[in-house]
Amino acid sequence: MTSHNERPFVETYDTTLRDGSQGEGISYTIDDKLRILKHLAAFGVTYIEGGWPGSNPKDAEFFGRARDIDLGTTQLAAFGSTRRAGLAPEDDPNLQALVAAGTPVCTIFGKTWNLHVTEVLRTTLEQNLKMIEESVAFLRAAGKRVIYDAEHFFDGFKADSEYALATLAAAARGGAEVIALCDTNGGGLPWTIEPAARRAIEAVPGVRIGAHVHDDTGCGVANTLAVIQAGGRHVQGTINGYGERCGNANLSVIIPNLELKLGYRCLEPGKLREISELSRFVADIANQHLDPQTAYIGKSAFAHKGGVHVAAMRRNESSYQHVAPELVGNAMRVLVSELSGRANVLSKAEELGMTVDAGTEAEALQDIKAAEARGLSFESAEASVALLLQRKKADYTPLFEILDYQIQVGKRGASDTFAEAVVKIRVGDELLHTAASGNGPVGALDAALRKALLPVYPMVNRIHLADYKVRILDSASGTGAITRVLLDSQSDEGAWSTVGASSNIIEASLEALIDSIEYGLLRQGASPPTEPLSGEARALARNSDPPPSLKVAPAAVFPRS
Repeated sequence: MTSHNERPFVETYDTTLRDGSQGEGISYTIDDKLRILKHLAAFGVTYIEGGWPGSNPKDAEFFGRARDIDLGTTQLAAFGSTRRAGLAPEDDPNLQALVAAGTPVCTIFGKTWNLHVTEVLRTTLEQNLKMIEESVAFLRAAGKRVIYDAEHFFDGFKADSEYALATLAAAARGGAEVIALCDTNGGGLPWTIEPAARRAIEAVPGVRIGAHVHDDTGCGVANTLAVIQAGGRHVQGTINGYGERCGNANLSVIIPNLELKLGYRCLEPGKLREISELSRFVADIANQHLDPQTAYIGKSAFAHKGGVHVAAMRRNESSYQHVAPELVGNAMRVLVSELSGRANVLSKAEELGMTVDAGTEAEALQDIKAAEARGLSFESAEASVALLLQRKKADYTPLFEILDYQIQVGKRGASDTFAEAVVKIRVGDELLHTAASGNGPVGALDAALRKALLPVYPMVNRIHLADYKVRILDSASGTGAITRVLLDSQSDEGAWSTVGASSNIIEASLEALIDSIEYGLLRQGASPPTEPLSGEARALARNSDPPPSLKVAPAAVFPRS
């Protein structure tokens, strides 16, 4: 078996900071770009394209600050274009800005398609060849390594293959060490990309050929791999496929395909395991939702829902997975829903680190199916699944029980609205009864419940609600529609999600809230009290100070009769 270091090497060129920033809704600050730069370098891509220093002050400042950052073996590239038709290279502001950026690598694009030469640049075909060769040669004379992006290569090849190949030869004469064949409009298909790439490789022997592909046909990854199959050894793209229109080819998918499917080496050994975390990091910085169904790195990439699938997976994980998720830093997940079988329940229990009493998995499955029939969805609420399984155990004792609650919402004076909640709960042999106010009915209910629990479970203050999502399931039913509430919670022990559903939004919220707090307490090691409240706890119940934003009535403590 060939070792990792003996495999043929394919260079990875990341343009998330330049081409990726052209995606709709993405705007990086300079600090954002520097954070991504450091993360990409630590991951180990071969090149990082930082931006176009001649196009805006932000990119010029970025390159100035990037000079002080140790990127290890990764090379930083500045991006620009060939000289203008009427200027010598040394007089061209764009080329001067590239040299001034101080990067070891410069990447420039030039025109390959005769349509662009005559209609966009408004120059001659021969002059365009000189522009390409002289621009590359100027940067090489300035001590730069040069990557040439052959813009619109595949459209140009289709229109006039001889001229398209002549532009590549001009870049090679100028001293380009890499020529990236660009499918700039993203309209290519793999069976047209590969033969054109083979012709390009034959036309410029001794120059590494690469791919710079956009995803307008949904074939960005496939078209990139087609260039590699033709003999290319350089891939350009962005993390998560960010880019203009439909985006660029997705490096988060290309790199695993190269390493796991095609036998190439792109990264140092073990680094591939970091690609899922890198994708999430970049998505967070870009303030973008990461598509859960993205191959390899998406949350759903190794999620299994069908009962038949999960049953087979319990016998052999390769039966419904093409690679081990750990290879890309992802994890297998089992979803529990009305489509589940007993294997889903058992696998979910194992995933959550729980044991299930013999025979109770079938009963739990029926409860899950019934709950989903009335509107719950457990796929994104694994804490609620864990509690459902926990409550099936013979020795289960709830940490607390809601006996009754009341909520009042109204308005005082001209503008002040209010929400107040009263709850009565049972904890062990104690009844706790308290009230609280909040910004709304759910906030007031949450505050009152926490107030009542505080004397017994002080760690409840470490549980925080991070997000509150509401979905109306059958809007045609009007005010009688079923409402599903999903709560995201977190503490020092991590994050979790719970769900509730009812035609009453307060009841749905309370279901999710009870699960959220009980699960959070269990994660912190809480157990039901076995003795009456101490005097100190009773005093806390009567006198504890609420958060400044809440005006909470003291909790009354009643011994259980």
